[in-house]
Amino acid sequence: MTTYDDRASLTDLTTTAERVRASVEGVIEGKPEVVRLSLTVLLAEGHLLIEDVPGVGKTMLAKALARSIDCSVRRIQFTPDLLPSDITGVSIFDQQRREFEFKPGAIFAQIVIGDEINRASPKTQSALLESMEERQVTIDGHSYELPDPFMVVATQNPVEMEGTYPLPEAQRDRFMARVSIGYPSPEAELQMLDVHGGLSPLDDLQPVAHAHDIVKLIDAVRTVHVADAVRRYAVELVGATRSHPDLRLGASPRATLHLLRAAKASAALSGRDYALPDDVQALATPVLAHRLLPTAQAQLNRRTAEQVVLEIIQRTPVPTSAGDTAPPVPGGREPGRPLYHQQQPGARRL
Repeated sequence: MTTYDDRASLTDLTTTAERVRASVEGVIEGKPEVVRLSLTVLLAEGHLLIEDVPGVGKTMLAKALARSIDCSVRRIQFTPDLLPSDITGVSIFDQQRREFEFKPGAIFAQIVIGDEINRASPKTQSALLESMEERQVTIDGHSYELPDPFMVVATQNPVEMEGTYPLPEAQRDRFMARVSIGYPSPEAELQMLDVHGGLSPLDDLQPVAHAHDIVKLIDAVRTVHVADAVRRYAVELVGATRSHPDLRLGASPRATLHLLRAAKASAALSGRDYALPDDVQALATPVLAHRLLPTAQAQLNRRTAEQVVLEIIQRTPVPTSAGDTAPPVPGGREPGRPLYHQQQPGARRL
């Protein structure tokens, strides 16, 4: 296991991310884009919502990411009888010392896995709001800092609504991105039978990075340069959701911030110290779609939030240099590579 000092460069640090990616992909077969997005959210200091049908590996992905990093991990099984104090902790009176002593809850870990988060009551769900946004927990007037790095990976089943409490808009807005794993290809499913047919691959999964390495990666992501044109492009994409006729609720300013942070992390994973419109486009759907509420008419027309985001990408002009824009083209891609920065030698894409 390698630990990097404070002088480590961005290119050196990407080797850590590559090891984590390879470790998780050894468990989740045939879904490299899902693994990359999970790693992007981690390095962008965000939280991940995994939403899909049963049996496709939602909890497996969360556990594989957690076990690939040598850090504290706690799993919370959300149930209707789960209390907020089970998550945040509680102050207990010590008879011998004659004072209250704080007992930390399950949220005091570096990676927290919330399994089936929509099965808990809204009161329990709201216990996560402060910790996810401010990275602290306030109990009886005292604030307790959460460890660094800190990430919540929550899963939910969108097709089984009996006995569940849908996440409110404020809760969904705390998650940087939402990802759906989807069914594997026949080849990946055959490979899964060979690998998972005996013991669980999680049993042999060993940490390939230390929490200190992840903190270094996060610090490196913060230094990624974002040109003014790319910032304006992100603002225009998010702003377009607030005036779209098919949406009754657009994305918040927090969504713009999350989109920018995720773009910087994606650039770092590609070995670049500068972000491109490509990074913003690739992450617009997973970062924005779960925050949007379609109108009743759009729902009747079977218009999804993901379709609206793709339409906005296609209609929004894409900057081609640090100071100008080009008309959008089908698919939302710019006709040529933007000249924001010279490509670094030795840069690699995960």
